[in-house]
Amino acid sequence: MDTITCNSKDKTMNLTFNFIKSVSNIYDEMIDNGFSVVYLGEFSHEITKMFTTMAESDMEKNSEERSVQRKVYHVMVETLQNMNKHSDEIKERNIGNGLFIIGKKHDTYYVITSNKVAYEHKDPLERALITVNNATPQELKEMYKKQIREGSLSEKGGAGLGLIDIARKTGEKLNYQFLQLDDESFFFILKVEINARKFSKE
Repeated sequence: MDTITCNSKDKTMNLTFNFIKSVSNIYDEMIDNGFSVVYLGEFSHEITKMFTTMAESDMEKNSEERSVQRKVYHVMVETLQNMNKHSDEIKERNIGNGLFIIGKKHDTYYVITSNKVAYEHKDPLERALITVNNATPQELKEMYKKQIREGSLSEKGGAGLGLIDIARKTGEKLNYQFLQLDDESFFFILKVEINARKFSKE
């Protein structure tokens, strides 16, 4: 079996044919699912800005309507800020860590984020998600106003406000899942959908 060995300082990476084939298969599957950006790592302000710029450029290249671009941009900013502020896996310089995916399939854009959440933060976050998903558009509007007026934000800096705003702007339910990692933490996965056809005439 052919092997490519890459040396970088004291680290060695062995790239076998099977490894390259596995990466290629993952890439093909991402393309089939409409993924345009996949990132795993820390989320600083600079990285958030880079992703929003990339997404805007891609939508302009595909002649997406401005109203749709604004919706997608808004959701990206909210979800990335949410991950950066509320991840329970904080790296150096107080920067959050997680997974970010953006894609489009069948006229629907989707933004997916995943980050580690401590066991004690899981239930309050899930209750907030259930509350947001069960609210009517008018109730979401009132909830948003109340959060702004009273400053009743979460102890981690306003995750509830961000979730409410995303639900208001997209008009869709927030799809989420908690995958238990160990006795102390979960992976929190959030998927937000933006129906381009719904907003194309705004």
